[in-house]
Formats: sequence, structure tokens, C-alpha cells
Amino acid sequence: MPDGPAKRVADIQTALRETAGLEGWLFYDFRHSDPLAYRVLLLDPAQHVTRRWYYWVPAEGEPVKIVHRIEPHTLDALPGETVFYVSWQEQGTALRTALSGRHRIAMQYSPMNAVPYVSRVDAGTLDLVRSFGLEPATSADLVQRFEAVWDDAQLASHRMAAESLRRIVDEAFGHIRDTLAARTPLNEYALQQFIVSRLEACGLTTSSAPIVAVNAHSADPHYGPGPQGSSLIRPGDLVLIDLWGKRRDTGSVYADITWTGYVGPSVPAQPRDVFTIVRTARDAAVSFVSTRVESGDFPCGWEVDEVCRRVIRDAGYGDRFLHRTGHSIGEEVHGNGANIDNLETRDGRRLLPRTCFSIEPGIYLAGAFGIRSELDVYLADREALIFGQPVQTEVVPILAL
Repeated sequence: MPDGPAKRVADIQTALRETAGLEGWLFYDFRHSDPLAYRVLLLDPAQHVTRRWYYWVPAEGEPVKIVHRIEPHTLDALPGETVFYVSWQEQGTALRTALSGRHRIAMQYSPMNAVPYVSRVDAGTLDLVRSFGLEPATSADLVQRFEAVWDDAQLASHRMAAESLRRIVDEAFGHIRDTLAARTPLNEYALQQFIVSRLEACGLTTSSAPIVAVNAHSADPHYGPGPQGSSLIRPGDLVLIDLWGKRRDTGSVYADITWTGYVGPSVPAQPRDVFTIVRTARDAAVSFVSTRVESGDFPCGWEVDEVCRRVIRDAGYGDRFLHRTGHSIGEEVHGNGANIDNLETRDGRRLLPRTCFSIEPGIYLAGAFGIRSELDVYLADREALIFGQPVQTEVVPILAL
């Protein structure tokens, strides 16, 4: 069977048979309310869809497509019986019939909205399904299996992207040094645009421009410089650079790293000490993941976050670590696999082989500076591979380069 939607549906049915307690997976969309449905089912996300559709994939047996008569071809790419409706009564009857005899089904639903990436089905549709006597279960782990697991080509694309990003970081610090040596003004925005030009030269594309943040701006984790109002970069400044990108080829995946530097020959004690805490937390999380994966016991995302966060909490900066430890990485820079998170959410999804995520703890001292150190971790069957090598071990003294 050739790769495509039909092959994907067959793989979904295999996954369902391997998942205890699930009798099928119900996909539902209204005007692209569920982008995951299009991605998982390999549907064209650009097609014109204005009416509700359902696609029922049982663990065993023939799938069912429920579509409106004025949009009869919406799910033509998928295998299965097609059932048309016009009225809301016909829609309800078609759905009830398709799900008849079932008890527990997967949907893009997350109890208590614990994993918002997966929480796509509206409460009313859940009410409708429950009115048939069914129990919706989260599809979070199934989504991860089809959205976050990489093939060999994607791993190769990540490796190339990460190597390019590392070179660009060094080039950016060198650009600061050379520009200041020439006594030419350089601000955050100009350095950001230099990095953008290097991304393009390396054949990388990005979802948004990189972060370049100086001094107090680096204490804002998602600061972005603009053409007006950007800070000049001067001797004695701390500079944080967060950049991400992927190859332009279809199916390529992102790499995402963060480095910090100091514009001077030696780094002052406070940023040096804060970086040491951040690095220790980062490395503790990586070591924890590596040990668990080597034993074949893949941890949940929240567990890794706790290991990392505990280091920063014990150092007295727990309230200055403002975000999760890391995020899933895929064709989107923030992917749909398990996040390294027990702060913003409690991500109970288990990390899977052949998936990738960032480890990026930070300490943010409002009005002064912020330190973040980010690397990417790819999980092989029994090994955690670190990308973005060589990883940062100290704040870079830029004028000493």
C-alpha cells in the first residue's frame, strides 16, 4: 500500500489495536477548528471546508466518513464508507449509527485542558458524543505517535539545522565583536536581521524572527526587537540569542537553541553565577532523561521538568523560572509531542522513541538580565542524543573571541 492517507489510516488502526481500552478514534472538524485532524490524516489543510465533518476510525473494520451534501468530497482521500447529511437531525443519526455499540473512543480532547495542544474538540460536541453513552478519551498519545515521531530523513534534517544554528551563533557573537571594533553602532534589531540573513544563506526557514535581547530585555523570555526602540549593544552588555530554523525541504523539522554572551573580555560574577545554576539544571535534566532511556524506561514530560526545576528552586530562584523546561520539536518549532512541563501544565505524556524536545531552563531577573540555555534532545531506542553541539558551558566573553 503506497504512503498517503490510506496507509496512514491503516497505521492508525494498528496503533488503536495496541492501545488498551480504545475502540476507535473519532476525528471532528468545523471550519478547520482541528488542525491536528488534517495533519494526522494527511489531508490538504488548504481545502475549502465550511461544514462539520466526522471521520470514525474503528480499531477493527471499515472507517466511516460523515460529510455534508454540499461538500461531498471533503474526505475523498480517505478510505471508508461515506454517509451524507443535510439537516442536524441527519447528522446526529449518522454519528450515532457509526458509533453504535462502542463505549470508549479517542478524540482531540484533554481532561481539564491539561494538554492544550490536543484540546481541539468543543464542549458541545463532547456533550453530543456523551449523549450516545460513549466515554471520550484523550488522543494525546496517539497524536504524539503520528505527529512527533521522526523518520530518518527528519532526523538528518534536524542534525543539519542544528549544526547551522551553532555556526550562526558563533557568527553572531563575532559580528558583535567586529562591529564594535569598527566603532559602528549595532542594536538588537540589526543583529537580529544579521542572523536572519545567515539563516537564509544556510538554506533555513523560520516561523518567526530570532530573539536578540540585551540586558533587561533578556529578562523577558519572549522579547522581540523591532526596527524602532531596540537597545544598542555596547561593551558591558549581556546578550541573549534564541534562534530556531529548519531546512526548506518538505517534512523537515526544526532545531532550536539559545546562547548568552557578555560584551567584554571577562564575565562579571552575577551573570556567571546565574548561568552556572541554569547550566546545572539543564544538565541534570539531560542526565535524568539519558539514564531513564538507557534503561528502557522513558519518563513523562512532567518528570523531566521537575528534575530541572528543583535545581533552580533549591538555588533560591524558583520564582524566576517563568516557563516550562522544554517543548516538543517537529515540523513546527513547538511541536505536538510531549512537552517538558510541570509548570504551565502537567504533561503526563510519556516521551517516545524517535521524538525530540528542547531543554531550556532560565532565570529571569526583572530589570537586570535573564539567562537561558537551550539544547535539543532526540531520543533513540536506548539513547538520548544531544544536538546543538558543542553545548554552552559558560557565558561567552565576546570581546575575548
